Amino acid sequence: MYRYIIKRLLLVIPTLLGAAALVFLLMRLIPGDICVVRLGSGGGTFDERAVQVCHAQLGLDRPVFLQFVDFVWGFFRGDFGISMWSGKPVLTEIAARFPVSLEIAIMAVVVANVIAIPLGTISALKQNSPIDFVIRVISIAGLATPSFWLGILFILAILNISQAAFGSPWMPPIDYVPIWQDPLRNLSMVIFPALTVGYRTSAVTMRMTRSAMLEVLREDYIRTARAKGLVERIIINRHALKNALLPVVTLIGIEAAFLIGGLVVTEQVFNLNGIGRLFVQSVQNQDYTMTQALVMLVVAAFVLTNTVVDLLYAWLDPRIRYG
Repeated sequence: MYRYIIKRLLLVIPTLLGAAALVFLLMRLIPGDICVVRLGSGGGTFDERAVQVCHAQLGLDRPVFLQFVDFVWGFFRGDFGISMWSGKPVLTEIAARFPVSLEIAIMAVVVANVIAIPLGTISALKQNSPIDFVIRVISIAGLATPSFWLGILFILAILNISQAAFGSPWMPPIDYVPIWQDPLRNLSMVIFPALTVGYRTSAVTMRMTRSAMLEVLREDYIRTARAKGLVERIIINRHALKNALLPVVTLIGIEAAFLIGGLVVTEQVFNLNGIGRLFVQSVQNQDYTMTQALVMLVVAAFVLTNTVVDLLYAWLDPRIRYG
């Protein structure tokens, strides 16, 4: 087991190096120049000399290989450099926005699992019944409904309900307050984006849970357990659901890593200052340093999540042994 964990952790290094090389190359292939964008943002005029000075200040006049080495070395030291657009440390910019995206991602995953796993299990147990059809409609609606449209519906519903109840429209606050400082204000800000994203994620997980449960319920060991007279609840909880969760856990891990990377559209709809919005701004401003750091953050989240999911397999299925 420990040997497997060490091997997986060692594989993280070439994975991160490959991702770093790819994002570094792609950022340099994007048309445009960060210095032209910066100098022209105020509407003034500038010449080629000003662009060259800007390149020297940002280190863009150095050989590309040396820029890449500095980027990789800084990443493994936890130093992502200075933002080319704002002039502030990249870690400071990310740290100011990451708590918003992280909290919404965690709440969305919790909401999705609370909805998806019970409903998916019930749908499989009540196959082709009216309950099954209703749950399948709910899941299909979640797959077919764009998150941004559902978010707009939430906002309109909040406005109309508050107008009818209090006589004036109410909107959630847009400034982030940590949950340990003001829980009510914090939850009023993140609960609606979390419900919006969580419903969409639950639709995918729900269908996977239903399919996996239907497959497991047809296995011989389930029929044997029923023939031995075991209580149905024990059969479902201890034997069927635990084995059916293997593909579901994989899907949950992928969705969780994706959400941690930022919810671009949802954050725009709810006017949240999170990682997704920072992603959009850094690409628009051609801020190489910030974009590279954000992409590597997403890559690290995916690698860590996949490692945790692989380790959960051994707990869910005792037959799995890592050597």
